[in-house]
Amino acid sequence: MKYYYLFLVCTLVYCFGIPNTYSQSTDKALSIDIIQSLKRVGDPQLSPDEKWVAYTVTAIDTAKDKSASQIWMIATTGGDPIAMTSKDYSASSPRWSPDGKYLSFKASKGEKAKAQVWNLNRFGGEAQQVTKTKQGVSSYAWSPDSKKLLLLLKDPKPSDLTKDTKDDKKPLPHVIDRIHFKEDYIGYLDRRRNHIYVQTLGDSTAVQITTGDYDDSQPVWSPDGKSIAFVSNRSENPDLSYDSNIWIVSANSKNKDSVLKQVTQNPLSDSAPAWSPDGETITYITNINAEAVPFATDHLAVISASGGNANILSEAIDRNISKPKFSKDGKTILFVLEDSGEFQLATISPKGNSFKRLLKGGLTLKDYAVGTTDIYTLQSYGTKPGEIYKYANNGLRALTKTNDSVINKVDLPTFEKVNFKSKDGTAIEGFAVKPTSFDTAKKYPLILWIHGGPQSQFSYNFDGTTPFYFAAKGYVVLMVNPRGSTGYGEDFCKAIYADWGNKDFDDVMAGVDHMIAQGYIDEKRLGVGGWSYGGILTNYVITKSERFKAAISGASLGIIRANFGHDQYVKWYNKEFGMPWENQELWERLSPFNDLEKITTPTLWIGGAVDWNVPIANSEQMYLGMKALGRETKLVVYPNEHHGIRRPSFQKDRLERFVGWYDTYLK
Repeated sequence: MKYYYLFLVCTLVYCFGIPNTYSQSTDKALSIDIIQSLKRVGDPQLSPDEKWVAYTVTAIDTAKDKSASQIWMIATTGGDPIAMTSKDYSASSPRWSPDGKYLSFKASKGEKAKAQVWNLNRFGGEAQQVTKTKQGVSSYAWSPDSKKLLLLLKDPKPSDLTKDTKDDKKPLPHVIDRIHFKEDYIGYLDRRRNHIYVQTLGDSTAVQITTGDYDDSQPVWSPDGKSIAFVSNRSENPDLSYDSNIWIVSANSKNKDSVLKQVTQNPLSDSAPAWSPDGETITYITNINAEAVPFATDHLAVISASGGNANILSEAIDRNISKPKFSKDGKTILFVLEDSGEFQLATISPKGNSFKRLLKGGLTLKDYAVGTTDIYTLQSYGTKPGEIYKYANNGLRALTKTNDSVINKVDLPTFEKVNFKSKDGTAIEGFAVKPTSFDTAKKYPLILWIHGGPQSQFSYNFDGTTPFYFAAKGYVVLMVNPRGSTGYGEDFCKAIYADWGNKDFDDVMAGVDHMIAQGYIDEKRLGVGGWSYGGILTNYVITKSERFKAAISGASLGIIRANFGHDQYVKWYNKEFGMPWENQELWERLSPFNDLEKITTPTLWIGGAVDWNVPIANSEQMYLGMKALGRETKLVVYPNEHHGIRRPSFQKDRLERFVGWYDTYLK
């Protein structure tokens, strides 16, 4: 259900005083071809000498019908970027060796090859393969002395059933003995786990240093290279528990779990560890309210690397925090702060004082790299895709201009923040996207577009797709952050706990009323839609209201009890709803299928055939029910696709179908 739609811009000066609306006058309308020509910048990595930033650029190859990434780098003083890897293969995870000799990356070179680590020597030559693991590398990191690599690997597959090697590629039976036994993009889960390995440069094999029937994640080297901090849920039943903790293991241990040291003792989720430069302290993200899980706020905490009592730094801030990092001198902790439709860059001292927002005002900070005095950010604005910026002397300067040649020629819709009150007086925010030649004297059809999650928010993050494409086709699009959304505090987020489709329904409907009251919306031409929880809330909307003339329900729920044992959410269901035989009334009350007879809105049901996040069976049941009742409906299923539709031709097809459906009933 967690599927994030985020959206929208400012120029440099906007970052320090942004107006409420954005517009751009050019000569080219936004099209699907233009949308698919936009490239995605990611994963900025600062070189040890702080002269270069390496990053990824992901682009769609329409001829091959797939996306691929390249590693690029750009000087921190600016200039033209340099491509470091070829278009012949997809590369990711650029990492500098601490001695500055290598720029490494992950890539799968060859037909059906597994992802391995490769090294590019800064002094020239072809990339050299470093790892040769059978299962492929999930993630990796350089040791501080540049002599070793930390690897996160999944346990290898079991041996084949026969001695005949000719049938080794045939699938083996799924043997299930876990409570959490299915996951989207993976399928059935067995007892193979993710563990930490260390490989010395020059060696052909890696040494496994964690074991057990547990998954380990987010490993990071200590500054002296002697230890590795990581995250693992090693409780009695990890499949039903949110009890992940920060652990430390010696980098030289070999299959000795006894040397593991548990740093945090919190019975809820602890994650994202980052060491202080002196190795004495670890900062991390933690949940502290058991009654709010899975809607609990992610707080910032610090703890001694030897364990003890944690110090929660952000309890008074009451906003989600992510990506914590120490400054080079250890005097400050930097982090991403999610607040009111923005993702900001903020800092706080390790003692919890001197809280400061460094970057705010109409932006979405996606990632950042910390230098001695400067910070290199990856951020997006309302009508500008993510690019890398240099933050120095309290000023911001764009380094990359990956999509400028496209965006500067496109006549983009306008975008503005809207504020209104819900039925019970609760203050609600949202965003409105309007056609380029918007005229208040005209009447426009309105599309209420709902985000997924529900623990998510619409933000100033331009992705150029759904809402902007709708607006380019003549629609006003309303994107509400209803209760259940993040960015507005824990109470706001958990307001829909075990009560879906109630307060959040009131909030989005109040947003529609607010837009109609502005005088430029034709209230007889209203559409609604969304993906994941956006589709789920759409289902509640169309079973409770007949105001909408067209609906699109993407990857949504119908009979919630039918998903038990079929999707990946047993832990979530158990925490929020209780098991279905324990709380049957709630499970039935929250199931939109039970009110299907009330749907009069023509509805398009759509999703991926192998989605184990929100299985397509939900859409099939809702579609069949409407069809049996003689209502206007259609079902679209994308083969071999999961919760997110990844194949570019399918992405294009989906956008075309979205607009086609709304055009049929709203125009």
